[in-house]
Amino acid sequence: MKEKMYGYIRVSTKDQNEARQLAAMQAFGVCEKNMVVEKLSGKDFCRPLYQKLIAHLQPNDVLVVKSIDRLGRNYTEILEQWTYLTKKRNIAIVVLDMPLLDTRQGRDLTGTLISDIVLQLLSYIAETERQNIHQRQAEGIAEARKRGIQFGRKRIAMPQVFVDLAMGWKRGEISSRAAAEQLGVSYQTFLRRAKEFCEHAAG
Repeated sequence: MKEKMYGYIRVSTKDQNEARQLAAMQAFGVCEKNMVVEKLSGKDFCRPLYQKLIAHLQPNDVLVVKSIDRLGRNYTEILEQWTYLTKKRNIAIVVLDMPLLDTRQGRDLTGTLISDIVLQLLSYIAETERQNIHQRQAEGIAEARKRGIQFGRKRIAMPQVFVDLAMGWKRGEISSRAAAEQLGVSYQTFLRRAKEFCEHAAG
């Protein structure tokens, strides 16, 4: 029985255009009726159309994607999914932008080994880049704080009446919602600030 090819096309937002991926699939020989287009983030594999396609695939079918990041952004999950599809489900995967990632090639040990090595390398590079980005962000934030730059929401300034309302709330004379309404803030904001004030006053 001849293998069937299915194309999975993903764009992150509804505004992004899938035309390039569609053209690449057609050029590779994937029938339009066997193409699935999903407009969702690639942060994980909880994607309805992707899951439906995977459930439909049979052993020896071929899953085609234009690039590895169309499968997802999390390389740990990509590795797990790759292993599940190729080893447990006996489904071949072709990544058009990276010919080494083609498990159709005879399904021999060498081809499989090369694919596994390339995937592991991609995973390592992606993880290292993520760590570098986080480190640069942390260093940038620390440097900015040294210069007095504040992050997060600007703290709401409370009028003088806040003190009376906070003390009244502490004594049970007024509810947090009523106090917040007088101040024109949310009751969560009032509660947080009132607790801070009372703790500071007690200390």
